[in-house]
Amino acid sequence: MTIELPPLHEDMVFLSPLSEERATGFVGWLAGGLPAHATMLDVGCGWAELSLRVAAAAPRARVVGVDLDEQSLEVARRRARERHLGDRTQFLPGDGAITGPDEVDVLVAIGASQVWGQESEEMQPLPYAAALSGIRDRVRRGARVLYGDGVWSRSPTPEATAPLAGRDDEFVTLPELVDLAVEHGFVPVAVQEASQDEWDAFESGFTAHYATWLATHEPDHPDADEVRDRARRQRDAYFRGYRGILGLAYLQLLAV
Repeated sequence: MTIELPPLHEDMVFLSPLSEERATGFVGWLAGGLPAHATMLDVGCGWAELSLRVAAAAPRARVVGVDLDEQSLEVARRRARERHLGDRTQFLPGDGAITGPDEVDVLVAIGASQVWGQESEEMQPLPYAAALSGIRDRVRRGARVLYGDGVWSRSPTPEATAPLAGRDDEFVTLPELVDLAVEHGFVPVAVQEASQDEWDAFESGFTAHYATWLATHEPDHPDADEVRDRARRQRDAYFRGYRGILGLAYLQLLAV
């Protein structure tokens, strides 16, 4: 039986280590690339909080989000209706590498590089090159792209890699990622990395949905031991593993 934990959107604003201050800057920049009748695509949009804010800030543009999680998409659709954005937003289930408009003016892909990767039974390095190539194929020259994904902030340790893919080459460093972006048809406008406070808040979102479940179920509930074990593994993975070592890079790029 599947354990039904509280949905992550109840404890997180964004499904990435992203502060309100940084998000506000991104929204303004992305909306600035969306004149009348322009389109933005958000690959791996989840519940699409960032995209909904862009739609509100660019009142004559269209926003399309794609994700495999139908429950998150339904949250995005409901929030779009509540904010009177339903006529200019569309949230589609499917493979983000091929679903949605073929060519757009703005594209967001945060934590979605795996969409462009090859299927494999073994954990592989993150397919940055394939992702950046696939993104370049979907955007017009001059398009604004917000690309975010994991990087090593410090040299990986065995404790850091163990709860991830178990390999030192799963991620690249920030300078290496910037070089890859340039090699695949982009020029950086700005390069940032999530702060430790942003990471702590992000990981706390996962902690919170375990805590909420445990606080609302009896200690002898049949699933309680499993939830406690999942919560412990999550804490150990972060605090005894990749905290301060795994980073999240945000690249604001123009297609050239």
